[in-house]
Amino acid sequence: MAARTALIIPTLNEAESIAAVVAEVPRSVIDRIIVADGGSSDETCARAALAGAEIVHAGRGYGRACLAGALAAADAEILVFMDGDGADNPAVIGAMIQPIAADAVDFVIGSRTRGTAAPHGLSWHQRWAGVGLGLAMSVLYGVRYTDMCALRAIRRELLLSLGMQEMTYGWNLEMQMRVARRGKRVLELPVDNRERIGGASKVAGTFSGSLRAGARILATFGRLLISSQTAETPHSREVRS
Repeated sequence: MAARTALIIPTLNEAESIAAVVAEVPRSVIDRIIVADGGSSDETCARAALAGAEIVHAGRGYGRACLAGALAAADAEILVFMDGDGADNPAVIGAMIQPIAADAVDFVIGSRTRGTAAPHGLSWHQRWAGVGLGLAMSVLYGVRYTDMCALRAIRRELLLSLGMQEMTYGWNLEMQMRVARRGKRVLELPVDNRERIGGASKVAGTFSGSLRAGARILATFGRLLISSQTAETPHSREVRS
């Protein structure tokens, strides 16, 4: 029997894009689509529901929305995460799920730096943050990440066992660090990054937004680095695509 899968899309004011994003999801590999909304003031939830998604009202915070979606997907074995702005390409979801379902890896993450990015799809500071923090994690844990891409897949049981604490923009980094610290098998897949369908990025769309997100990400890295010094850290087993 195939593993049940749920796609979780954290949103905040993505009314321009969310219906198209939900419609593009390959339902042959995804059993449930859960839009975990962070308090949108536009028609994000209504349009997502009309497109066929389930709605979870999560409260503010990117990580809080991701966690709320994961908790709501109680019948799923594998969780896929993707942003709701249209920049992530759902066509690769099947390729991300397959190695986890086959028990070849534990965690699959997309890398936009190894794929093809649209001209305005990935900012220079997003690119360098992913590469720079990836190099640091390579030294610490023996796994080489090159991005903090939102597009990722993981077993639900593993995710809920990680003890995730970061409820804002450091969620993706915390997941990557905790998976690596556990010594889990990691696969990074090159993925193409498209231009968002509409609206402005909450992270890279403004200078102040970039500063806030960057501060949270660096704070998350520092907190987990300090905590790792008190425990033995097994090296992750990296699987290269």
